[in-house]
Amino acid sequence: MRVTTHTQPTRAPSSEAFGALDWALVAGVAFGWGASFLFIEIGLVHFEPGLVAFLRVLFGAITLALVPAARRGVLRSDLPLVALLGLVWMAGPFVLFSVAQQWIDSSLAGMINGGVPLFAALIAASASHRVPGRVQIAGLVIGFLGVVAVSAPSLGEGESTTLGVLLVLAACILYGFAFNIASPLQRRNGALPVIWRAQLVALVVLAPVGAVGAAGSEFAVSSLAAMVALGAVGTALAFVWFTTLIGRVGPTRGSLAVYFIPLVAIALGALLRDETVYLAALFGTVLVLAGAYLTSRGERARDTS
Repeated sequence: MRVTTHTQPTRAPSSEAFGALDWALVAGVAFGWGASFLFIEIGLVHFEPGLVAFLRVLFGAITLALVPAARRGVLRSDLPLVALLGLVWMAGPFVLFSVAQQWIDSSLAGMINGGVPLFAALIAASASHRVPGRVQIAGLVIGFLGVVAVSAPSLGEGESTTLGVLLVLAACILYGFAFNIASPLQRRNGALPVIWRAQLVALVVLAPVGAVGAAGSEFAVSSLAAMVALGAVGTALAFVWFTTLIGRVGPTRGSLAVYFIPLVAIALGALLRDETVYLAALFGTVLVLAGAYLTSRGERARDTS
């Protein structure tokens, strides 16, 4: 793993309106991550959760290894944060989502995932010791109520379903930390080198889990094809696109891309898997999107230090 010790120029996130490239990145992330829940569900038909998590990282790392820019050096001082990113953005959440989707539909997982920007904003505010403004606080409250509404219809369906919802929420909290870690890393080193090295860390961590999962899995072309798509698109390209986006506009504004993920997940789950979508969950998704929008708006925060 090549590193470099010289300081690279850092560009502060832009506060200007999104340009064509920013919106293209948003669209790519929304589709790549929105479709990931469907790919996970197809993979789980024949593969154990541990194998699903390992294979998505494996195919993601292989995809990025084909891009020469991914092998550029990173600052030596940033390596610990890159390793942490591999844990909180990949290894941990990938296992949590794979296990959770044994018991909940891909559309529900996608809807709950819409609350990630809320966790990212809370963590950002806590790290900077700056209390969000009134509009952003209102957004956090509305978004939280939306997450509750999305989750509520499934909580009464049994202990396994409830556990699945809680596991997805735990993954979303880890994503909130990851967004705040990835933004400055991208600005200092570039998206490709950071994401590829984080994937290599996750690959090593997930290897034992993948080996155990392989022993209890059966081979099927459909599940393997889903893992290739999940790795190449949802774990390689979408991660690079999102890391580039938050490097350009910051983690809070960049989270706009996440708002569209539930819409993609709901549409694909309903159209391709005949999944049931509850009215309360749809209403909750609207609240999550509204809360996330308000949270992302520019507003002067109050310093609490």
